[in-house]
Amino acid sequence: MSAPTLPRDLRTPDRLQQEREAVERLLATGIFERSPNLAVFLRYVCSRYFEGRQDELREYNIAVEALGRPANFDQKRDAIVRVEAHRLRKRLQQYYAGKGAEEPVRVDIPAGSYAPQFHFREPAVPSEVAAIEEAAVVEEPPTVEIPPIVPAPAAPPEPRSRWPYVVLALVLVLAVGAYLLRGRQAAPSDASDQPVPAAADLSEVRIMAGSTAARYVGRDGNVWAGDRYFTGGTAESVPPRPIQRTLDSALYLTRRQGHFKYDIPLKAGNYELRLHFAETIFGENNVAGGGESSRIFSVRANDERLLHFWDALADAGGPNVANIKVFPNVKPGTDGVLHLEFRPTLKEEPFVNAIEIVPGLRDRMRPVRILARAAAYTDKQGQEWSADHYYTGGQLVQRTDEVSGARDQALYQSERYGHFSYVIPVVAGSKYTATLHFTEHWFGPGRPGGGGEGSRVFDVYMNGRVLLENFDVFQQAGGALKTLERTFRNLHPNAQGKLVFQFVPVRNYALFNAISVVDEGR
Repeated sequence: MSAPTLPRDLRTPDRLQQEREAVERLLATGIFERSPNLAVFLRYVCSRYFEGRQDELREYNIAVEALGRPANFDQKRDAIVRVEAHRLRKRLQQYYAGKGAEEPVRVDIPAGSYAPQFHFREPAVPSEVAAIEEAAVVEEPPTVEIPPIVPAPAAPPEPRSRWPYVVLALVLVLAVGAYLLRGRQAAPSDASDQPVPAAADLSEVRIMAGSTAARYVGRDGNVWAGDRYFTGGTAESVPPRPIQRTLDSALYLTRRQGHFKYDIPLKAGNYELRLHFAETIFGENNVAGGGESSRIFSVRANDERLLHFWDALADAGGPNVANIKVFPNVKPGTDGVLHLEFRPTLKEEPFVNAIEIVPGLRDRMRPVRILARAAAYTDKQGQEWSADHYYTGGQLVQRTDEVSGARDQALYQSERYGHFSYVIPVVAGSKYTATLHFTEHWFGPGRPGGGGEGSRVFDVYMNGRVLLENFDVFQQAGGALKTLERTFRNLHPNAQGKLVFQFVPVRNYALFNAISVVDEGR
């Protein structure tokens, strides 16, 4: 039988991760190969669901943001969303009635809604035990996940004993009680309340500041822990909202605020530190109003200055914008601990949303590789490509045609198109090499858009400098479905430590498939 379908915000991180994996398996089956719009539709509604933005799944948003309809789209005259939703529901029903019958998680788009639902297959249990389980679940929050119950061995001949079911009921009650007790434990208010692993135990650390969650799995597959290793400050949060330039808005909805420290145990070695910020209190449309200069503070690591008289909102370029500051060559102190201090400078309290510490390269930042698709990917050379992020504007679309000359097809079978930009955080003072990957799927003889040379022309800028002018992928690659790379060296970040790539249409939409950024050193 199928487990009850629970609201997204009541699901555990593990169950949400299983749902993400179910979507990726479904997209990889090839059932949408001849209907790419259905794949785009499914990926769009699922991405909004996983971001906690299912309230945005309205007909207009899907038409414009997913299916490429213009901004003046009129749902009364154009039924594209309803038609595609009907086709998608039918395709899902056919798949799960056939090849996908044994899938552990079934994806569904119920009639009358565009928000996905996920149904988990569970082993059948005796009807009497199922009745006990159903009664217990009704009394407790729906987040409780009961381990599968093993049917009792066959009872002796009449009269039949009821004791096996009584025992099972008692086990069930004890399991539920233990789960709820663990889930209701209050989050520690100070680092002294938290078990601190030895330094030798940690080489990667990811902390969601201010969060009481035990575990969160990001869109890139990285696992984040709740708040820990802190002294001072207070845990704060804001209501769910879109955060620009990230696929993981949840990382920026909680924060630690005030005058506080993190004392993080680490193995000896060289690390790259990434501090995550998004100003969700000050700025336009935020609760405190104001803007630049509303909050200014400093950050130190092992008593060395990282940020001084720093304005998070100004550095990001606006409120509710994900902003990452990258620091290479970070090491634990002689005590095996990295001491981070967030100190008030002028006015208002410092804050941080998340802290990420990963093994680093000497005097250089780790390479950044971004693939225009909704999930992370490891290529055939073992290189990791993150899911699409750091962007503003444009549309993401999945392609299925094979591309000639590609060392790895997955690098060219999804793209971002439109008028868009990428703001990639790097280390100020270094120089960088960026490689952009392109292929033309839409235009050309025999392609959906027809035409060919001159059908798509656009410019690419980096921090205002022209990289590509009147660029025509079809013409430069020698046709459609052919790979094209353009590499640029000696790129300097702006004063905020960012490489800002702008893709500006000249004729039709700009596009790109992937980008890699490598630190050349100083």
